[in-house]
Amino acid sequence: MVQAIQEIGRRYDLLIGTFGHAGDGNLHPTILTDKRDQKAWEKVESAIAAIFDKALELGGTLSGEHGTGIAKACFLERETGPTTLEYSRKIKAALDPNNLLNPGKITGTP
Repeated sequence: MVQAIQEIGRRYDLLIGTFGHAGDGNLHPTILTDKRDQKAWEKVESAIAAIFDKALELGGTLSGEHGTGIAKACFLERETGPTTLEYSRKIKAALDPNNLLNPGKITGTP
């Protein structure tokens, strides 16, 4: 995965620093860019999608320790599949009908 991240960085001409936890294999690729530069930010978004696709292809997960949250919610279906996501949404709706607990997280945005 580290090699794949380096290749993705070269492909999109981005500097990606990767750190993580050797014991459990969690990686934290960090892309250095100026978010005010729209063209650079578009490359970053493409690189992020490529990193997530590769992680899933290798049997990994998109969130090893922090949860999916808002930033990765749009990728959740790629990892879990539509049926699992719909099941999770139904459980959340039953237990939290007013959507008070972590709105937009865990089950993504419907």
